[in-house]
Amino acid sequence: MAAPSQPQQATYDAIVIGAGIQGSFTAYHLAQRHRNTLLLEQFILPHSRGSSHGQSRITRSAYPQGHYARMMPDSFRSWQRLEAEAGTSLYRRMGLVLLGPAGDPELEGCRRSLGGGEDLDATTLAQRFPGFKLHAGEAAVWDGTGGVLFADRALRAVQEVFRRHGGTLRDGEKVLRIEPGAVLTVTTTAGVYRAPRLIITAGPWTGALLAPLGLRLPLQPLRINVYYWREKEPGTPSAGRTRPCFMTLGLSRAPHSIYGLPALEYPGLVKVCYHHGSPTDPDERDLAPPGAPHPNIDLLSSFIKSYLPMLEPQPAVVETCLYTNTPDGDFILDRHPKFSNIIIGAGFSGHGFKLAPVVGKLLCELSLDEEPSHSVAPFAITRFPGVLRAAL
Repeated sequence: MAAPSQPQQATYDAIVIGAGIQGSFTAYHLAQRHRNTLLLEQFILPHSRGSSHGQSRITRSAYPQGHYARMMPDSFRSWQRLEAEAGTSLYRRMGLVLLGPAGDPELEGCRRSLGGGEDLDATTLAQRFPGFKLHAGEAAVWDGTGGVLFADRALRAVQEVFRRHGGTLRDGEKVLRIEPGAVLTVTTTAGVYRAPRLIITAGPWTGALLAPLGLRLPLQPLRINVYYWREKEPGTPSAGRTRPCFMTLGLSRAPHSIYGLPALEYPGLVKVCYHHGSPTDPDERDLAPPGAPHPNIDLLSSFIKSYLPMLEPQPAVVETCLYTNTPDGDFILDRHPKFSNIIIGAGFSGHGFKLAPVVGKLLCELSLDEEPSHSVAPFAITRFPGVLRAAL
């Protein structure tokens, strides 16, 4: 899919910048509505420079925030629709254990989002999932809809269906300039494109694209370490030992939450990560942060010794990923305050992958001036005062 060497010039109904999972689903929804859509990606695909790569992501119904909980049924249906369109499996239902202090507000919010949920006491948890430990004063809630999305496969699938619907995907084209207007002009390293609507879903590069347009959103790219831990006795799914996903909420030793996925990507290795990282420049993410190269390793090792004793307490594999966080952890899904035909999807804060089908639909609806299918009030730019400045 690499771009040809000759300069390109073309006009489209819509241009989407950023072919991660959010931008790809936005383009997919536009193409399904018969809009001639261009999806631009600065790197050659596939790549591991952003936030959408890797084999697995957790999905779940449980959410402490009501606005996300209300979106999840739509998201599950949309993933199933994409599976049917692409003819491939994208989701494995394995369940999700939520761990936290009894009475924790976030844990209680998750329980409410499940219509009550199923409580697991220490004995039941240990019997059902050997190796999980629950401590005094803590509670566990079971989300039976939880499981794993196959991330790389999902990204390929949505892009393939987008192209099947007539969409154009051009990778290896970095955006150099955006010129606002009733018909916008986007200049890349390989061409000049025009459209009456533009959607920016560029992950940690969003801020750099928006600054010349007079908008400085409070987006903080974080370098996240992704850890895989060896099972002391590798599980055998055929023997019914497949472990569920898990998340912690409200633990004093892990204020930003710890999450884990069973051994899928690397046989015998369980993914356990801290939901936080180090501020970074997305173009220099491969440079280790100053100080300790793995600042959360002691926290995770201590957690594993205490809660997951079936794992070795030192990681076997370490990879990296990027989050782009907002101050409140909520997404940004909104129009540019000055240029209403520029739509922005950003700040997915490490929990947006599962919701990408709905996010893409909302961004599509905003770009077409349609009534959004879910409230976008929680995602408004106006919650961050003072972000609009004079354009350069």
